[in-house]
Amino acid sequence: MMDVCHNCEQCWNGIEQWCRSAVNTGLQVPGTYQQYLVSPALYTSRIPDGVPDEVAGPVMCAASTMHRALIESGLKPGQWVVFPGGGGGVGAQGVQLAKAMGMRAIVVDTGEQKASLAERIGAEAFIDFRKVKDVPAKVREIADGLGAHGVLVTAWQTYKDAVSYIGGRIGGKIICIGLPPKDADVELGASPLIFAGLKLTITGSIVGTMQDTAAALEYARRGLLQPISEVRGLSRFAESVQQLKRGEVPGRIVIDFNKE
Repeated sequence: MMDVCHNCEQCWNGIEQWCRSAVNTGLQVPGTYQQYLVSPALYTSRIPDGVPDEVAGPVMCAASTMHRALIESGLKPGQWVVFPGGGGGVGAQGVQLAKAMGMRAIVVDTGEQKASLAERIGAEAFIDFRKVKDVPAKVREIADGLGAHGVLVTAWQTYKDAVSYIGGRIGGKIICIGLPPKDADVELGASPLIFAGLKLTITGSIVGTMQDTAAALEYARRGLLQPISEVRGLSRFAESVQQLKRGEVPGRIVIDFNKE
């Protein structure tokens, strides 16, 4: 977000990401995929000394978003949280933050590169959905034989499986983060018997607040958010975007405008 109104119920209560007057870069104003922009001083985050640009860049949106989602979830240290698509840039930051907060992360994704990334950043288990026939059963097996305490969905294609990862866990939370394309037919739900019988909660979360960004940057300054990015020069910009669209990128790609 470029800015918010600073004068509505949402802004007053520290949830300015839901401000009805929020201005988003790449939508209402330029700012996405460009070298420079002018940012309102009142809504500009300071990057702490010691946090390199290639770490700060992915923190500013992805880690901030996941920090907010974890706060919204109410999950506690020691609890199991599943990250469908956790080998991507947003989910990987969630895995790191969950570990830093004392939670136990399970990543559901595919590919050796994403498996390696998940292991490096602290996931306790990686489930390759192309190799494991019954992914929900595997989640239940890992998570005390019951199921996850929480599911943070960053990959919209995985909403169809989200409820099944809760298994028989009482009080499970599903946090909707990933946004499907506007023409996609995506629904998430379950029988009222499941909501009542398992005390199941499904809620939504979008980008983080300035406070979430500051908190995520502080985790990075303390070394609790490891680099998850491959740094490339400007000439590989278009190639990188296409790889991202195809889901081939483990973590993030950072484009350094000072490199060819």
